[in-house]
Amino acid sequence: MVGPVTFRRAGAADVPAITAITNAAYSKWIRLIGRKPMPMTVDYAVAVQHHHIEVGFIQETPVALIEMINEEDYLMIENVAVLPDYQGKGIGKQMLNHAEIIATQLKLPVIRLLTNSKFTSNIKLYRHNHYVIDQEVPFKNGTTVHMSKKLRGTT
Repeated sequence: MVGPVTFRRAGAADVPAITAITNAAYSKWIRLIGRKPMPMTVDYAVAVQHHHIEVGFIQETPVALIEMINEEDYLMIENVAVLPDYQGKGIGKQMLNHAEIIATQLKLPVIRLLTNSKFTSNIKLYRHNHYVIDQEVPFKNGTTVHMSKKLRGTT
């Protein structure tokens, strides 16, 4: 595990870093699923205006991000991305914990996310952090896994 990640809400100036982190994190999946994963196709100049994106830093280096959407009765995690050199070091867990803090502050009782069924390491991370599989839905010659986590202490 690396040191603690500090978080900062992303703005327009962070779009190049957000794009670079996302592309680096997801590029390993292209061959496996035969296309770019959905987060690699997003216009982050638009997303940063409409979604809650937090960039995670180790010291002054941006190494990760979490993109969230505040829905009426849940927080949707749209994207969790960690630079490859920092993967497997506990940063993904820190990003998920940060989302729980935000959901709790917003008094949202549930966090939801989607992932590809072939992203087994991601599913393992989410399950290890108490997310459950709600359903699996066919999507673009593959399967989308819908997962959620109910939070305690929210109303």
